[in-house]
This record gives sequence, structure tokens and C-alpha cells, in this order.
Amino acid sequence: MTDDRPDLTCVDAFDVFAKSCPSRGTLEHVTGRWGSLTLGALHEGSFRFNELRRRVDGVSEKMLSQTLHALERDGLVHREAQPTNPPRVDYRLTPLGSEVAEQLLTLIRLVESRMSQVLAAREGYDAERAEAVTP
Repeated sequence: MTDDRPDLTCVDAFDVFAKSCPSRGTLEHVTGRWGSLTLGALHEGSFRFNELRRRVDGVSEKMLSQTLHALERDGLVHREAQPTNPPRVDYRLTPLGSEVAEQLLTLIRLVESRMSQVLAAREGYDAERAEAVTP
């Protein structure tokens, strides 16, 4: 059996650029498509699983479940199960998760506000490539 624990050689000074640093995994959870969208949605408030799935349009049940588990493990999301019938589970951000989500939302808003520039750049890029291929 292999040891799945990360190499903690960078504990004193975490360095996401070091391949063995555990901060890399957390950054991946936070900045991946579903992680960033989930954190952004939870910044709006507490959600039940299916409410969150509807808010994060396009995420599968399996991916949302995996994403929530990873974010909970990293201390960014709190899962609260209530002993009702049927069981009720709510998800919300922890204080750390809220702080991370605020930073992500700043980036999301920047990207959204600059999309006309991005789309123009894409058109220019595609046009250049099309001209290069056409004899």
C-alpha cells in the first residue's frame, strides 16, 4: 500500500510552485472549474445539494459531490446534516472559504467585465490562423 500523504517538506514556507507542496492540491480544488463555481455560488448563502447543483449549471451530481468533499476536506465548506426524514444536508462556506470565494469573485467579475475584449481577441486569433491555412 502506498502512502497518499503529501510530502510536507515545504510546511515552513508553502510554495505552490514546488511539486510536493500540499498547497498545490488546494489551489487545484479552488481554481478548477467546479471548485471556483461552487465557492462562488456558496458565497451567496447556504444551499442544499440539489439547489447548489441547479445554481452551478452544468455540473453533474458526481462532480458536485466530489468537489464538495474536496472543499470540505480543505476547510472551505461546512456540511451540516440534519437528522430529518428525508435527511437534510446544507452546505455553506467556512470563514476561510468565504475569504477565498471573495478573491475568486473579484477574478470572476474581472473576466466577465472584459469578455468583449476576450471575444475580439479570439476572433482575431482565429482569423489569423484561418488565413495562414488558406493557400
